[in-house]
Amino acid sequence: MFEAVETLVAEHAALETRLAQPETHADQRLARQLNQRYAELTAVVTAYHQWQQLGDDAEAARELGAEDPAFAAEAEALEARREEAADRLRTLLVPRDPSDSKDAILEVKSGEGGEESALFAGDLLRMYTRYAERRGWRTEILDATESDLGGYKSVTVAVKAKGTPEPGEAPFALLKFEGGVHRVQRVPVTESQGRIHTSAAGVLVMPEAEPVDVSIDEADLRVDVFRSSGPGGQSVNTTDSAVRITHLPTGIVVSCQNEKSQLQNREQALRILRSRLLAAAQEAADAEASEARRSQVRTVDRSERIRTYNFPENRISDHRTGYKAHHLDQVLDGDLQPVLDSCVEADLAARLEALES
Repeated sequence: MFEAVETLVAEHAALETRLAQPETHADQRLARQLNQRYAELTAVVTAYHQWQQLGDDAEAARELGAEDPAFAAEAEALEARREEAADRLRTLLVPRDPSDSKDAILEVKSGEGGEESALFAGDLLRMYTRYAERRGWRTEILDATESDLGGYKSVTVAVKAKGTPEPGEAPFALLKFEGGVHRVQRVPVTESQGRIHTSAAGVLVMPEAEPVDVSIDEADLRVDVFRSSGPGGQSVNTTDSAVRITHLPTGIVVSCQNEKSQLQNREQALRILRSRLLAAAQEAADAEASEARRSQVRTVDRSERIRTYNFPENRISDHRTGYKAHHLDQVLDGDLQPVLDSCVEADLAARLEALES
């Protein structure tokens, strides 16, 4: 059982040797790839060694149990722990999305529901930033277009982890399940009769691409500058600092106007463009990833919802996994992990089923 892991143990040892060599770190892209692979294998090797050690301990307890019944009981407990370790190891050996080790970029857009939808988009942004704080991640608003009542017509946020996360613990590995249409049922602040309205906001999640991940030819870009619009401080609405970049080969258009300088807005727009190009390349190359991307929002239509937030009942429901709970207030305050766990478990079960079929 798990004989194939010995190959991964040998690869882990070889990577440890390479990462100790100064010349490895002269190539930024190579060093990052090796570090990510090393982190993935460290989890596997640790789980494998734990499984082996529990097996040895259980065998020793069984031998001693022939003379002392107490050791026989201990052997049973060790066997149960060994089976748990085996389950964790099987999980770690399931092939993962290549982007699961990356940071994430989220785009939240208002949809049906007008101003109420924009306010809900603001609630979603707050939920994600609070969740990121709980995990020790850093968030950065790359671009935002506010609504008149303080919501967001559109907002783009980068979510970054500290250091090299464990497999399945990086921002994209978890937040990718947020892609889709989120429906809200509540009494809007603009409703004078106290009637419950239904509106929707859309979320698109992409792995953040580094400059070395995606090569962009300047000749393929059309860059337009324009005057920023919406609320803002000094310099906003007075200078042509906003930037719109069009990637001519794909037709992808990215606009940024949050920063005061044209150069800063251009850099932020390029970050978003790289991530969109990386996501598009992965869709074309990987049919499974393409299926996952298609489940994300294309048009913010209530009929394509992945989740419903019902305020009168304090209820949250995920329509993909069947998760339902009456702690919506806590979820919106950043306690998103139970909802995401249901998505992770469903995704793992589907991947295990695909392996066995």
